[in-house]
Amino acid sequence: MVSDVIMNKEYLIKNIDKIHTTEMGILRIKKNLKLDINDVVEYCKNKVLDSNTVIYKNGKNWYCEIDNIILTINSYSFTIITAHIK
Repeated sequence: MVSDVIMNKEYLIKNIDKIHTTEMGILRIKKNLKLDINDVVEYCKNKVLDSNTVIYKNGKNWYCEIDNIILTINSYSFTIITAHIK
């Protein structure tokens, strides 16, 4: 189990440039996290890359938890689906 977690985190980080979202995703993430920034994708990528982020896979999605937020990223398309405050 621990090795699966490490492998998932390494795989996601290795493919960080593939992470993206839709226009609706940008609006949803900004609203849910109460963000007032221009580059939501870059913000999310920085959260994924943070050494304190806990990354795990459940079904078809990765979940990235840090700073009291959870990012949900589709593991096949690397699309940021949503983000929520814990």
